[in-house]
Amino acid sequence: MTSVFSSGIAAKAWFATAALALGVVQVSTGARIFGKLEHLVPIGRPHVNRIHRWSGRLAILCTLPVAFHCIFILGFRSTDTRVLVHSIAGTFVYGVIAVKVFFVRDRAHPRWTLPLVGGTLFTILVVLWSTSAFWYFTNVRFGF
Repeated sequence: MTSVFSSGIAAKAWFATAALALGVVQVSTGARIFGKLEHLVPIGRPHVNRIHRWSGRLAILCTLPVAFHCIFILGFRSTDTRVLVHSIAGTFVYGVIAVKVFFVRDRAHPRWTLPLVGGTLFTILVVLWSTSAFWYFTNVRFGF
């Protein structure tokens, strides 16, 4: 991991940024699937579904090295408010992912449930990115 990046923390920041960018793709394509943004995302339905599925898979894949380092190397911390908020938000990520995957497969729920869970997941990703990668990029001279 550090052969490309200057440190493990730099790698985490870039993987988290990739996950967030893919999260933006998820929100955009999800809104398109639910009939919103039709005029802004002029891609046919089968392509949007495929892009949505693969961007989600890749986003989760990008979070795995980040989560591994956070969970097994750093652990839960409360040294200051930023770190505490990050640690608390981090405890919810994979639970919300599991709920989203469940609701994608289950059709016996109200139509608004899936966008709510997806939006919650995206919000958690934004909070995690804001309290980690954004902090890293604004407090370290170089990101590589």
